[in-house]
Amino acid sequence: MLVNGLLNYVTLALWGLIALYVMVSLFNNVPRLGLRRAIQRLFSRVFFIVLLAVTAIWAVTQSIVFIEPQEAAIVISLLSPEGYQDRPLHSGLHWIAPLLESVYRYPIAWQTYTMSAKPSEGQSFGNDAIVARTQDGQEVLIDCSIIYRIDVEQVIRVHIDWQERYVSDFIRPVIRSTVRNLASQYTVDEINSSKRTSLENDLNNLLSNALRDKGFVMDSFLLRNVSFTPEYAAAVERKQVAQQDVIQNQYQATQIVVIALAQSDAVRKKAAADADALQLLSDVLAKNPLLLTYRYIEKLAPNISVMLVPNNAPFILPFPTTQAMQTAPSPATGNTNTSLFATTTPYPAATAIPLAHPAVVNS
Repeated sequence: MLVNGLLNYVTLALWGLIALYVMVSLFNNVPRLGLRRAIQRLFSRVFFIVLLAVTAIWAVTQSIVFIEPQEAAIVISLLSPEGYQDRPLHSGLHWIAPLLESVYRYPIAWQTYTMSAKPSEGQSFGNDAIVARTQDGQEVLIDCSIIYRIDVEQVIRVHIDWQERYVSDFIRPVIRSTVRNLASQYTVDEINSSKRTSLENDLNNLLSNALRDKGFVMDSFLLRNVSFTPEYAAAVERKQVAQQDVIQNQYQATQIVVIALAQSDAVRKKAAADADALQLLSDVLAKNPLLLTYRYIEKLAPNISVMLVPNNAPFILPFPTTQAMQTAPSPATGNTNTSLFATTTPYPAATAIPLAHPAVVNS
C-alpha cells in the first residue's frame, strides 16, 4: 500500500510538471509563432523522451499491487473469459495489467457485528435489539453479537454475491431471521432458565452453517442479554420472593428440629449420668452403710448448738432454736425469767454436750 501510494504521488507530480511545461511553452510561443508552429515546436525529441518516461512510470504504478496481511483481493480482468481471475490475491506484492485489470480489496480479519438495545453498542443507531415471540406467546428482546470473517478462499464468491453490501444485505438479515425462528421454539421460562445456554448453542450452530454456505467463517455467537416485558419481569420477581420465603421457612423448620434433637440428646445424656451417679452411690453405700448416717449428721450440724443424747437411747435430738429457748411466763408466779428450758419428758438424766463438731455421746 505504501509503495502504491508513493508511485502514485510521483506519477501525479510528473504529469503535473508536463502539463505545466505545455502551458508555459504554448503561452510563450503562440503570440510569436502562431498555434501550429508553437505545437510543432512543443513536441520535440526531449519532450517525447520525458513523456515516455512518465508514461512508463505510470504503467509500473498501475501494474504493481501490494495486498496487506489483513486483506485479500480479486482481480477484475478484461483478459479473462469470466471477467475475473479465478484465484484471489493474498498478502504480498502482485502484478496486473494496467488499464486492463483492476483490484477489489476485502478484509479477512475478524469482524464483530452487534445488535443491541443500547444505541452506543450496536452498528445501527438506536434500539437494534431483536424482538422475538416465544412458543407461549411472550415477547422478548434479544441483544446479540457474532464474530466472523470472510473466508479468504471465498472472496470471489462474496464479491459476486454481495460486493461491499454483505453486512447490510446478508449478515444482519440472517442473524435476525435465525434468532427469531429459534426463539419461537422455546417458552419464555426456558429462555429465562438453564435452556438459555442450549438456545445460544443452537444459534451458534445454525448461524455458523448459514454463513459458511455464503463464504464466511463464524467464530462464535454471543447471546448478550434477554429482556422481557414488564409484566413477565414482575411475575418472575414475585415468584422468586415466594421461593425465598419457602426456603426461609424450611430453614427455620430444620433449625427447630435440630434444636429439639439436641435438647433430647442432652436430656438422655443427663438421665444416663444421673443413673450412673445413683448406681455409684448405691455401690458405695453397700460397702459403707454408716456413710448415710454420717451424711445426715453433716447436714444437721449447722442447725445444732447442743445435742441431748439419752443414756439408754441412740437418738440424736436437735437443740431447740433460739426463739424456742426464750423464757415463757410461769403460770404460778408470772415471772418471765424463771427458766431457760423445761421438759416433762420422763427420760433419765442426760448430759448436755456443746458441740463444735457434731458427734454422738452416750451418758
